[in-house]
Amino acid sequence: MSTEMNSQSNGQYNEQENNSYFDGMLIQLIGWKILGFIVTFFSFGILFPWAFCMIFRWEAKHTVINGHRLTFDGTAVQLFGNWIKWLLLIIVTLGIYGFWVGLRLKQWQVKHTSFAD
Repeated sequence: MSTEMNSQSNGQYNEQENNSYFDGMLIQLIGWKILGFIVTFFSFGILFPWAFCMIFRWEAKHTVINGHRLTFDGTAVQLFGNWIKWLLLIIVTLGIYGFWVGLRLKQWQVKHTSFAD
């Protein structure tokens, strides 16, 4: 607790005290996002959940929290089922449920993210 207070009180970040970091590179992220867009565009949106899972997997693979790398085990098929359900709820509620879809997507992502080791 004292090291946490020391790092907060002087306003400096010390990587040895908090061994959490993201080691992905911008060019990789751009590449994955372009690939996801292309696949989504040419499949008329059907492979949109696959593109999301691909990017979630890349983010988790490059994230380390307290020295432990993350892993993502969600699949496009799982997300596709939720995506259809959410789309139907948006239609039934005349778009109101659309405000919750981002939150539901984040909850689904976190549910399928765990420590690799």
